[in-house]
Amino acid sequence: MPTVLLVEDDTGIAVPLSRALQREGHEVLVVGDGYSALSCAGHQRVDLLVLDLGLPGMDGLDVCRRLRKARPDLPVLMLTARTDEVDFVVGLDAGADDYVAKPFRLAELLARVRALLRRSAPETPDALEVGEVRMDLAGRRVLIEGAEIALANKEFELLRVLLSRPGQVVSREEILREVWKDPELKNSKTLDMHMSWLRRKIGSSRIATVRGVGFRFDAL
Repeated sequence: MPTVLLVEDDTGIAVPLSRALQREGHEVLVVGDGYSALSCAGHQRVDLLVLDLGLPGMDGLDVCRRLRKARPDLPVLMLTARTDEVDFVVGLDAGADDYVAKPFRLAELLARVRALLRRSAPETPDALEVGEVRMDLAGRRVLIEGAEIALANKEFELLRVLLSRPGQVVSREEILREVWKDPELKNSKTLDMHMSWLRRKIGSSRIATVRGVGFRFDAL
C-alpha cells in the first residue's frame, strides 16, 4: 500500500483529495504546513509527496528543495494556484516531478499520482532465493532443495513477504497489510494459523518468531 503525504493547508481541498486517494488504495498522511511536511517525511515512510506551492510558514518550493536533498528518490507532485508558466518552471527546477494547476480535475490528478508511483516502483524480481528455498514468482512455484512443495495462496504470499526481507524481522502489522490488506487483524489468530501451516511445509526452523514484534526468515 503506497503512502502519500498530502501537504495542503486548504481543508476544502485536503479532505476530499485525501478521501479520493484512500479510495485508490493509498495510505494518506495529511499536514497543513511546510515544517510539518519535513518532519513527517523524515520520520515516516512516504512513497509520494503531493505538495501545495502556497503554504504558511515555509512555501512549497523550500519544502521541495529541502526534501530533494534528503530524499532524492521521492516523487513530488506539486499543486499550484499560480498559472504563470514561470512558476511551473521554478517548481520543476526546485525538484518537482510533475505539477497540477488549481482548480484541478480530480481524475487528472489521480492519473498523475498513478503515473508517478509506477515510475518510482522498484522492479519486481522473477524469483526469490534464500538458502535452499527458491520461489518462482511468475510460476508461483516453491522449491526446497530442488523439490517442489505445494503451498496454498496465503502461505505462498506469507513466504514471499518473508523471503523478500531475509534475516530481517517483519512486523505482524506489515505482514497483515501485505497479505490480507488489513492490519486491523493483528489481534486475531489468522496470521498465526497460516504461519503454523507454512512452517510444517518448509521446516519450522526456517521461520523465527520474534515475540511481540513479528517473524524472521533464516537461511539454514
